[in-house]
Amino acid sequence: MMHRYYYGNKISSFIAEDSQYILGMLANNHNFSLEQMQKNAWIRQIENLKDQLRLFPYGHVYFEFTIPRMGKRADVVLLIQGVVFVLEYKTGAEDFYQYAIDQVVDYALDLKNFHEGSHDKAIVPILIATKAQPKSNELYWSNDHVAKPMFSNCDDLGSLIDYVLSAISKSTALPPGVSEGDQEPFGQWSDTSYRPTPTIIEAAQALYQGHAVEEISRADAGAKNLTHTADCISEIIAKSRTGGRKSICFVTGVPGAGKTLAGLNISTRKVEGTTEHAVFLSGNGPLVLVLREALARDEVERSRAQGQPINKKAAIQKVSAFIQNIHHFRDEGLRSDAPPVEHVVVFDEAQRAWNQAHAEKFMVQKRGASSFDMSEPEFLISVMDRRKDWCTIVCLIGGGQEINTGEAGLTEWFDALAKRFRHWDIYHSGQLTHDNYSWGKDLGKKLTDLNAEEQRGLHLAVSVRSYRAERLSDFVGAVIEGDAARARDIYSTLRNYPLALTRDIQCAREWLRQHARGSERLGLVASSGATRLKPEGIHVKASIDPANWFLNGKEDIRSSYYLEEVATEFDIQGLEVDWAGVCWDADFRMERHGWGCFAFKGSKWQSINDTYRRVYLANAYRVLLTRARQGMVIFVPKGDERDYTRPPSFYNQTMAFLKACGIPEL
Repeated sequence: MMHRYYYGNKISSFIAEDSQYILGMLANNHNFSLEQMQKNAWIRQIENLKDQLRLFPYGHVYFEFTIPRMGKRADVVLLIQGVVFVLEYKTGAEDFYQYAIDQVVDYALDLKNFHEGSHDKAIVPILIATKAQPKSNELYWSNDHVAKPMFSNCDDLGSLIDYVLSAISKSTALPPGVSEGDQEPFGQWSDTSYRPTPTIIEAAQALYQGHAVEEISRADAGAKNLTHTADCISEIIAKSRTGGRKSICFVTGVPGAGKTLAGLNISTRKVEGTTEHAVFLSGNGPLVLVLREALARDEVERSRAQGQPINKKAAIQKVSAFIQNIHHFRDEGLRSDAPPVEHVVVFDEAQRAWNQAHAEKFMVQKRGASSFDMSEPEFLISVMDRRKDWCTIVCLIGGGQEINTGEAGLTEWFDALAKRFRHWDIYHSGQLTHDNYSWGKDLGKKLTDLNAEEQRGLHLAVSVRSYRAERLSDFVGAVIEGDAARARDIYSTLRNYPLALTRDIQCAREWLRQHARGSERLGLVASSGATRLKPEGIHVKASIDPANWFLNGKEDIRSSYYLEEVATEFDIQGLEVDWAGVCWDADFRMERHGWGCFAFKGSKWQSINDTYRRVYLANAYRVLLTRARQGMVIFVPKGDERDYTRPPSFYNQTMAFLKACGIPEL
């Protein structure tokens, strides 16, 4: 059996064991070339722990405990009297640096959230700077029983652990510890299941490195298993290849259910029976940019660690073979009549493809075509139809995610199939009659005369983005529908997902900073039409650099952490943060008869009456409200009687409605 650690044992056995044997075990399990610095660090850790743990012979010790979601290992994890201590050593460090504090807190949070054996445990992250001056510690607990980080210079580690255990034994608000003689068998805790929920960036990095989707996705009974959907798609591809068929499958899912993850899983695997990969195509420019940049940075870092460094440009070229902008694929199809080299393509957010009018306008005005009489779906299918052997198109469909003019929903795909591609096999999830997908059209009727087959495995019903609240998308749906009573009922189930309201943007910022721990990402988001948030210091017209906003660290003012630059629905769709501050303007405001939709033109608000534009605006707020993995605060301005563009009346009813949905005001 593969263990999650390089070396593990009962503390009593560890203390008695030969140090050179322990060092040999660590070295044997280390997959990379062993540097002397690492060897020396292990020697110091072994010596320190043998000295400091003599008071705790009934505990367990684990060296290099893996944190799979992060692709890293905690230096040491201790299980003593039912308490999990996560130790991060910084050998030779004279101070407790913030990056190291974040690192050990991240490990502790990962265990608490995703390691089954740690869900009911008190967890204490300890940063050890071996040459630092002693630092006083006070024990503070978050609501999930993860302690705020504590600090040791290694000489006081034993007394610090004793202090924590004594405090826990006196507390009635924490998980009860166990007596020294009542320890669980060695390995029972460490070998319990690990069920991570990675961010889409972490997932892309893991898949690109060769991990299977089941290794990085949740597998609990309450969540729809991504593996089942991946297997269903693979079977469709295999059937098309062996039968010489052309097929298209529509994968549906609630926001955050893992559709993009399912698509990336296909594109990073070789198509069975071939030597080629599928390609992941997206019209979402920020998503493509951020994923490519993240993979390229990761590739550069790993190549250096392996002693075969490559430059950033080469890394970008390498990852671009798997992730491409759909517009480049489309333009290549326009330039040449040749069939594409790919047999399998994945179209992300396929419901956002353009209708015929918008596609024609773009192709004629921007691409110089003399004429263009197809919708984007029809053209994209026609490009793949040029293949004479077989092909499969995988369309990833997000319900209620159309946010821009000309985005056609699913109807254009089915109209194109009925018009020109009746020889194609169609696979769908059976969810296409839902209003979020159908736009009021009878899509079932459109499938009647086509070669269509229902595959329920093509639907992802549960959000894994908001792993703290699987019904968040239902709650947001009720809010967007203006149904406060239903929203309030659902809100009562969101006990582990903090939600808050405020009329003060500084209060919102402080709430985010207080809730985020370690390197958890926080950020402000707002509608692209929220132009009258400018007096509050929120400038939606000032474009962000998505790669910097989503990937850069706390020290970079361009990153989301600074809570200065705000991302719009166009920047953040398909991506996520851990904690979001949703800034609500008067473009989508509650009125007497429901939501009013407005656009700010010149110097005043104008009512939006066009049905499609109203849907786009509602969907923009749906996107914004489903971007936070762990919790969010919603900022609704007070307005200003002196400013006719933002009087309090434009905001007060919205605030009252959100409070009626159950969200508490700070």
